[in-house]
Amino acid sequence: MTPSSDVPEIVVDLSRLLSRVMHPTPTGVDRVEMAYATELLKLTPDAVHFAVTHPAGLHGRVSKPAAIDFLTMTAERWESEGQNETRAARLRRAASACWALTPDLSRPPPPPASGRSRAYLHLSARSLERTDMFRAILKREQAKFFPFVHDIIPLTHPEYSRPDGPAMYRRKMATVTALASGVIVNSQATALALAPLLEAAGRDIPIHAAPLGVDLPKDAVSPPAGGASDERPYFVCVGTIEPRKNHLLLLNVWRRFVDTMGAEATPRLILIGRRGWENEMVLDMLDRCPALRGVVEERGRLSDAEQRRVIRGARAMLMPSFVEGFGLPVAEALALGTPVIASDLPALREAGGDAADYLDPLDGAGWAEAILDHTREQTSQRTVRAEQNTRWRPPTWAGHVGSALGFINETYA
Repeated sequence: MTPSSDVPEIVVDLSRLLSRVMHPTPTGVDRVEMAYATELLKLTPDAVHFAVTHPAGLHGRVSKPAAIDFLTMTAERWESEGQNETRAARLRRAASACWALTPDLSRPPPPPASGRSRAYLHLSARSLERTDMFRAILKREQAKFFPFVHDIIPLTHPEYSRPDGPAMYRRKMATVTALASGVIVNSQATALALAPLLEAAGRDIPIHAAPLGVDLPKDAVSPPAGGASDERPYFVCVGTIEPRKNHLLLLNVWRRFVDTMGAEATPRLILIGRRGWENEMVLDMLDRCPALRGVVEERGRLSDAEQRRVIRGARAMLMPSFVEGFGLPVAEALALGTPVIASDLPALREAGGDAADYLDPLDGAGWAEAILDHTREQTSQRTVRAEQNTRWRPPTWAGHVGSALGFINETYA
């Protein structure tokens, strides 16, 4: 599809994905950058370009064919290949990608085509604290700046950040408030949190909120809700093990299950996600609590295919977070036909709508009862949720990126 002259050129910054080239599995932010790159190649193939801030410190445009090859390789690694890589193979791939995506500094980017404007799309917080660098990029590209803000949790909930996190994030948001022509966010909850920050800067910066997409392979067919009946029931929690994710609630619930029901009668809990920071109490329970051995299992990083398999077989996906920007695992689990029990947060309600159960993240007794309810073969609550889940339709990446492109177009109008 060749875009009309009123569709702006889009420069997509791939710095986040390149910085994560050694990692075989993605974060939610990685998925956003990948989705924008791949969907824009479908929507406006002749108008999309790519740039990076290279690990060597250089910034500039990169070859579109090289960028497409890198995106393809990255997607394949996420799906399955990355799990089997040796460290040597990972290093070779990283070196190859860094070489292929070395910016071409021999000449500046050409000016926008006649009748066209240009937008610079930055989809993560990476390097945002470097305000002068982004000012120079926008001048060189002759472009307006459209950053994606995933959340402002380091500012609203600094207790869940590293000690230096809030100060660094204020610097990143200073770049947004100084340079952005429009900001894209993942939920109305994030938009409401961000709006006062933009207003305080004294600039009229529009915000566009759209739920993140969930696109599943055609073979990702869900089994009956509640998982396979011929195996011990299990539940799954997806997310980095960090304080705001509230894993401690689940671990205490599971310890109580073992104390009252016995280990053999207790359903399993599978934690998918790497260990994060400021987690001494959670890690002590995982490493030192005898009651949780053989009952709670850490899976660390899984390929996309394996993660879908685990989620599909779970009785429910659990997300007891204290604060979230959106809650992509909620939408992904529901799209796979898996029930969800989540914290009663505006962002998670946006992700799950009426198809999930919502509980106070401090209500341990309520969480225990809801979890046990999902271990039973038939309950009225599960029946109601299963019916609501069949009516729930996941947002798509095509819809999300298309709406963002429309927002950019309106900003130029």
